[in-house]
Amino acid sequence: MRFTRQVEIEQYILKRESTIEKLRGRIKNFEVFDFNYIPSRPLMREEIKPMVDSLLRYDKTNIPNNLVIVGSKGTGKTLTIRYLKNYFETKSNLKILYANCRQLNTSFKIIAGLLNVKPRGLCLNELYDRFRAAYPQKTIIILDEVDLISEKDRKKDILYFLSRADRNYMSVLLSNSPRFLTSLDAPTCSSLQPSIIHFKNYDAIEITKILKERARAGLKHSNPVVLSQIAALTTQFTNSDVRVAIKTLYYWATHTEKSIKDNFQKAQKDIVVDIVNDLNDHNILILKAISETKEKFVKAVYERYKHLCKSLGLDGFSYVYFYNTLSYLQSLGLILLFSTKINRVYTNTINLTFEPSIIESIHNIRFGIA
Repeated sequence: MRFTRQVEIEQYILKRESTIEKLRGRIKNFEVFDFNYIPSRPLMREEIKPMVDSLLRYDKTNIPNNLVIVGSKGTGKTLTIRYLKNYFETKSNLKILYANCRQLNTSFKIIAGLLNVKPRGLCLNELYDRFRAAYPQKTIIILDEVDLISEKDRKKDILYFLSRADRNYMSVLLSNSPRFLTSLDAPTCSSLQPSIIHFKNYDAIEITKILKERARAGLKHSNPVVLSQIAALTTQFTNSDVRVAIKTLYYWATHTEKSIKDNFQKAQKDIVVDIVNDLNDHNILILKAISETKEKFVKAVYERYKHLCKSLGLDGFSYVYFYNTLSYLQSLGLILLFSTKINRVYTNTINLTFEPSIIESIHNIRFGIA
């Protein structure tokens, strides 16, 4: 029996190896379909101009103009800032640092991470002093997904430090939540005085251009009609999340036996699962409450959310914070808020944009429910 199973495994390995080898006939660069890939020619958008102007002004004058860049997932915020980071590091004397607040989610962790030191035995002020000593020159600090700084770091001290430091540091803050600035205290907002740049959702023409460039760089052959169809599906069903479009293109090239729609649905599910898995417990419970509420009015969903929190021994959000969180979830493309007229009064309803079975499964795993 052991010999038979070994042969079966070897046969499967050889079969899959042959399949993957065949892909080399269709794909000339697999890296193009990695979300960390930075194209040599990113799509030029109006939103990029004020970013470039601010970076150039800082480089030439040493006067920082802090930026807050907001927009939904998949609108190119991170790709754009990483491209500009690479460009200015080679073309100017700017020092540019990058941290993702998903992994480094407190002021303490961010500074330690930027210094590449173990923070044990140090207080926050000591880390700040080390940072100032390590970076006395013109330095730009990019904080990606800054809205994910932990609620425990309520004052987000790093933002106050960077805005008040005598080194004239420049901060570039990327957020998926349009309400990020409202979470900051008054002194921090006053010190930052940021310019706000809103990355709009891509339209179908822009997504088609992005796919055309990815196809040129990554595929040996492509089909303009297919690129347009993928772009149309992406704008219609995913809040224009270009990551779904890129992954659909990859699946189209590697799963030729499946239709474009099937490949699109697979790509969409993959992206949604990744996004939902990264959410905190309360966001998971809000999505669960939406899926379980028959009449999906906001207040009814809130009551269901509070009930779920109570059953798990958690303190639920206030209604105001809950409502703000809905805006964040909508910016991720996970829900849609609609205004509905009921008896001459307008009220908001919520719909999930993905299969409820996904949140059911992730909820059960997260909270250990069999």
